[in-house]
Amino acid sequence: MSSSGSGRVPQGERSQAMRQRLLDATVACLVEYGWSGTSTVLVSERAGVSRGAQLHHFPTKNDLVLAAVEHLWETRGAAHRTAFADLPDGPDRIRHVVHLLGEHFSGDLYAAALELWVAARGDAALHAAVVRLEQRIGSTAHRLTVEALGVDESVPGVRELVQATLDLVRGLGLANTLTDDSARRRRVLDRWAVTLDGALRDLNAAPPLTR
Repeated sequence: MSSSGSGRVPQGERSQAMRQRLLDATVACLVEYGWSGTSTVLVSERAGVSRGAQLHHFPTKNDLVLAAVEHLWETRGAAHRTAFADLPDGPDRIRHVVHLLGEHFSGDLYAAALELWVAARGDAALHAAVVRLEQRIGSTAHRLTVEALGVDESVPGVRELVQATLDLVRGLGLANTLTDDSARRRRVLDRWAVTLDGALRDLNAAPPLTR
């Protein structure tokens, strides 16, 4: 009798659901307890998964945490791509984009990633893996921002403005890990949106540089 006929969930789906619970539990532990307070035992208990099953999917804490942060980034990234795609065109688009980026870098994803980055400073193997992950995350975030703003990076100065925007929201996200910084963040991002809009207009209106 087939698994579908018997009403049983296929093994592949059960395995994927177990992996998902482990990743979600890892992020929750990182946010709540930090890197030092997060252990594979705690994660498996929180996920309701046996230690043997957890070790089958993720043999080490580093494997587990890296996979969790990457998974969360992909999930949140997909949600933000959808949000960016739904934004209306018009004079207020830049402000919406900037605020969406601010939200993206002030939630659980950024808090979990910060724990990972701090831990990587004292762990050579983890450091190498985190650098590779950060390169992928940074590249994707930059490309997403360029597309959302609808800017042309071949115009001198545009790439730097995009990167400055990302650096700003990362810094604001760091401030938010200690206290609720949402009110100040909104004011800063409102002002930056005006500044960014004016700077992009100036660059697009400027004559091309000659060598």
